[in-house]
Amino acid sequence: MSVSHLFEIRRDVSRRTRVALAVAAWAAVVAAWYLATRWKLLPPFSVPPPAGVAKAFLGLWTEYDLLGNVFQSWWRIAQAFLWSAVVAIPLGLLMGSFRWVHDLVNPIAEPMRSMPITAFLPAFIGLFGMDEGMKVAFLWFGMFFFLLAVVVEEANRVDNSLIETAETLGAKRRHVLWLMFRASFPGIFGSFRILYDIGWTYVILAEMVNARKGVGYMVEAARKVLDFDRVYAGIIAIGVAAFLFRYLLTLAERFLFPWRRPTQTLSAPAAPAVSAKAHSHAG
Repeated sequence: MSVSHLFEIRRDVSRRTRVALAVAAWAAVVAAWYLATRWKLLPPFSVPPPAGVAKAFLGLWTEYDLLGNVFQSWWRIAQAFLWSAVVAIPLGLLMGSFRWVHDLVNPIAEPMRSMPITAFLPAFIGLFGMDEGMKVAFLWFGMFFFLLAVVVEEANRVDNSLIETAETLGAKRRHVLWLMFRASFPGIFGSFRILYDIGWTYVILAEMVNARKGVGYMVEAARKVLDFDRVYAGIIAIGVAAFLFRYLLTLAERFLFPWRRPTQTLSAPAAPAVSAKAHSHAG
């Protein structure tokens, strides 16, 4: 691909070019990090050099049970994710189907999406204590209102012609609701990647409270002893773990909904729209 092609509006690039650009971007970040620590542009105590962080990262495997901590964090996120889906998907479908349900629930749900979840942490500690239940409930609270908004939006995007056709053919209300679920679920599933990103963001905060295992606990324990090599290594481990789980969801979406193109929405701030082709498959 020539240089001029890189500046064409919305022109796709080859896989090789994408890989090369990704490697170049990360190489530039590491080089800037190395130079900043080598020239002492940043505080050397709080910003360790890349070599020290790489050594600490290897130590996380051998001395600090990295896989066990990652699994514990994932398990907390998975529980909150499951309960968010169990409640938000049927409630969101009802809100998208019956306007009175939307007008009843949305005045509470909409302000909750705008409030910082960190402000609720003391309340969750008071309600659930500082054990495992508090961490899962806190994560559920952070994920639920986002997913609910996505489900409502995707349900509203279901083409009215599908509903009218089903009703013309004699479908009952429960059949129409099932049709709306099938038509909107590809878009809802696409939001799961972002939902997991939210979970990985909040689990760090939850695990800083009376935790004995998890990546958040691992980073906080390193900070308390001022081991910033291990702090940065833990941050990198969190990023790698979150990326891998996100990638697994991307592969699952490609397998379940091959007519969609999830690779175009990896950096999207919201869930993708349900395409007309998705509606036809769901119908």
